[in-house]
Amino acid sequence: MLMGGENRGAQSRITEGRNVRRREAQKGTGGKIAAVCRITGTLLILAVILLCSTLVLPGIFGWHMYNVISGSMEPALKVGSLIYIHEDLPEDVQEDDIIAFYSIPEVRPSDALMDAAEDTVSDKGHVSGGASGYDFPDDNSIITHRVVKNNVVSGNFRTKGDANDSEDPMPVDYDFYIGRVKLSVPYMGAILTIMTSLQGKIAAGCVVALGVVLNLIGSRQKEESE
Repeated sequence: MLMGGENRGAQSRITEGRNVRRREAQKGTGGKIAAVCRITGTLLILAVILLCSTLVLPGIFGWHMYNVISGSMEPALKVGSLIYIHEDLPEDVQEDDIIAFYSIPEVRPSDALMDAAEDTVSDKGHVSGGASGYDFPDDNSIITHRVVKNNVVSGNFRTKGDANDSEDPMPVDYDFYIGRVKLSVPYMGAILTIMTSLQGKIAAGCVVALGVVLNLIGSRQKEESE
């Protein structure tokens, strides 16, 4: 009878030990799942915040952003790039600088010439940082070309697209000057243009919601595994 009791006690201890190891394994698995959910959710939310900040913060500090939609400045400015424009004084612009300026509808050349001369965005392609301080018609497009000559005395620029064979047919008056191109980020222009569309905003909201849900799942899983 004594031996039987000892056997049952030993068996009970073995079973209990197995249960303890099983619970510890489950806790470890649950903890890993919780960590993955929380990290993934946080990264998704941070990604949306980072992309949104690239739209908002530059405008606060006086920068303009545009999406390049034509290739007249390639390879310097590739189609789909995001370009950052700073409002420098036109008198400070040097030859070989790339500038952004408004086209002039009243003296706009023929459509064939403009197809060769125009670069970057119309108002629909304008990503952020509106052209504050200017009061031009809404149908004016924005061009970014390289300065061939800065005529300070007459107050205008001679410009040319890098991919074009000849200079732009009309000089650019200082009144239509926006600023100098300081930075170009490939592909980001197309991405941020999509984000500013209705579909992009809905997608960004869904990504944020998914991030929140993953964080909640991770927190719940962590509580259950403890």
